[in-house]
Amino acid sequence: MDSRVRRLDAALLLGLVAVVVLPWYGMEGGLWNTGWLGAWPLGLDAAPGVVQIAERGAFWLLPVVLALGAALLLRVSPPGERRGSRLATVGGIGLALLVAEGLSVGYGGWNWSGWESLFGPLDDGQPPFGIGAFALALAFLLLVSFGLAERGRLRGDAFVLSAIALVVALVATFVLYPLASLFIGAFQSFDGAFDASSFLSNIQDRSIWSLDCVSGAGACGLAWRTLFLALLTGFGTTVLGLAFALAATRMRFPFKKLLRLLTILPIITPPFVIGLALILLFGRSGVVTQGILALTGYDGGRWLYGMTGIWVAQMLSFTPIAFMVLIGVVEGISPSMEEAAQTMRANRWRTFWTVTFPLMRPGLANAFLVGFIESMADFGNPLVLGGSHGVLSTEIFFAVVGAQNDPARAAVLALVLLAFTLSAFAAQRLWLKGKSYTTVTGKGDSGRHAALDVRLKAGVIAMVVPWIAFTLVVYAMIVAGSFVRTLGLDNTLTLDHYAKAFSVSLGDGGLRWTGVAWNSFWTTMEIALAAAPLTAAVGLLSAYLLVRQRFAGRELLEFMLMLSFAIPGTVIGVSYVLAFNLPPIEMTGTAIILVVCFIFRNMPVGVRSGIAAMSQLDKSLDEASLTLGANSFTTLRRVVLPLLKPAIVSALVYSFVRSITSISAVIFLVSAQYNMATSYIVGLTENGEYGVAIAYSATLILVMIVVIAGFQLVVGQRRLRRESPAAVSPAAAPIPSLEKTA
Repeated sequence: MDSRVRRLDAALLLGLVAVVVLPWYGMEGGLWNTGWLGAWPLGLDAAPGVVQIAERGAFWLLPVVLALGAALLLRVSPPGERRGSRLATVGGIGLALLVAEGLSVGYGGWNWSGWESLFGPLDDGQPPFGIGAFALALAFLLLVSFGLAERGRLRGDAFVLSAIALVVALVATFVLYPLASLFIGAFQSFDGAFDASSFLSNIQDRSIWSLDCVSGAGACGLAWRTLFLALLTGFGTTVLGLAFALAATRMRFPFKKLLRLLTILPIITPPFVIGLALILLFGRSGVVTQGILALTGYDGGRWLYGMTGIWVAQMLSFTPIAFMVLIGVVEGISPSMEEAAQTMRANRWRTFWTVTFPLMRPGLANAFLVGFIESMADFGNPLVLGGSHGVLSTEIFFAVVGAQNDPARAAVLALVLLAFTLSAFAAQRLWLKGKSYTTVTGKGDSGRHAALDVRLKAGVIAMVVPWIAFTLVVYAMIVAGSFVRTLGLDNTLTLDHYAKAFSVSLGDGGLRWTGVAWNSFWTTMEIALAAAPLTAAVGLLSAYLLVRQRFAGRELLEFMLMLSFAIPGTVIGVSYVLAFNLPPIEMTGTAIILVVCFIFRNMPVGVRSGIAAMSQLDKSLDEASLTLGANSFTTLRRVVLPLLKPAIVSALVYSFVRSITSISAVIFLVSAQYNMATSYIVGLTENGEYGVAIAYSATLILVMIVVIAGFQLVVGQRRLRRESPAAVSPAAAPIPSLEKTA
């Protein structure tokens, strides 16, 4: 049987099963709760789509079923361009009808008043989509892809077309749709009705835009405080990150291994733990504050609780990320450029500032952008240290869960935050546009980097050494705080904090997890381990499409894939609440929304690492596989993926770590049943249980280190075989050179 016929039959069979067999709407307890089997197929809660039309009177489902019927009629047509065009058209229309009916009808009836005036009021609405609706959406997507393949698009490669359609659908559903819901939510009143006055009153609020701090009449508004803090953090982390990169690559620095270790630790540390450590050091009852008070009688006051304390915590948290961005840039500058400058009698100081530093502009811009966005998105440190000086991220949180309960205000604040981050993203692209910074070519370059000027060395050491010492003290506080009763007040050694969090006991039923942290710990591990491979899969598949395929809209797809990187986690959390709290897709309060949030929040890193790794693989490898008769899917699985093990490990590790340490997005999405570790630790902090919170955080750090090592062991390392000279006979001498060329 022709492959075109087989794949079309599979898509049509999936569509038939979706409307005739599978429950159309979501059910209480989910699909895995087998109680629905007793009500299937006639019970309203478990009925498939065709039964819902008759029993519920869901006439809005009829056009969707008719679109599937039209696709079934095309099955008897001969394969070719004409049938391909019709299949793609019918699939697109069916998908559009499915989306339209899902958005048009809610729990109470029509969502849009225009439909009510056109068709009359509804006696009953519809629940959110279930497995049947999602299966039919996938069937329509496949029909579009297979139709385009029959028309000969992308050489008739059905796998590539299906992958593009799937990635576009996922990005549209879980990135663009929540952003659209956020924008609409800013123009809604508390009861959900359209209300432009709500947006105008919130956007003109003086608490957001006030500039009283300039005149000395009061404090600046939320927007300016957040922007000023982000600019300071972006600039500070970039300068420190550059100093660390220079110390690690251009100097004989004696503590290079320690420096690299300290740049990894903050990345696997929950974001508010550094804030807790600073409180233990410099808070009103902190070790340093009380020590100074005992020695000098000077009361340090509350300087830590405000913008200064937040900035210090953010500098400690985000400088390592800037270092990781910049170290590759510093190492990648060709020594020949610096040698040319010195040949023309430029001294070391002038060489650095006129040759080396300008070539770092892309790295500096990226490091600043990362620091700026991380500061904008930071939620844990402002929540712990902000005091009365809130920023946009914390005010968004309190607008949603606080006493004011004002979703429209939260949406407006989120839009302001999003505008700042996207503006920074656009400014960075504009600054670097049209300029070339290429210094590494195919020509051999065995030169050595120019040594740093004495003044530069002194400046680098003056920044790096105090930072190392300060970071060591901060992490010492984290460890010490988990093993004493109350650091600074009662320094008696104890394991009570670990026992309270992670105690176990033996009962009649066997081993019992009696610690207060176990529930959130296991939930966090399950969700992080589920999200990590899915994030890597979506990210690497997207990278394969962007690097290996040429299709219309490729640049737009790349922008949409990277968009979630520029969106602060707080904005993502609010947009997911607004988008997925009602039909057609309702996920709030479930584990699925947490997994989906982590996938599309962390996906850009998988995409970028995949693009970087895949760009190093010659396309002739793919072409050779296709020439030998393999299809695109087999080529991806057997040829490309084995060579992408470093990128796979990178995507898995980053997704797993960020799923555990993320707080800004998940704080809006957790529930009593599915509570994440970071959210639980925030609750401990608010209750003043600092010892238990730090013990929990220290345990998470240890677990992350173990799991990261496990990922590396399971995935393995990429091996590029090279024959040793002794193993190669004279007759086979040309083989190594051919292997190396390939």
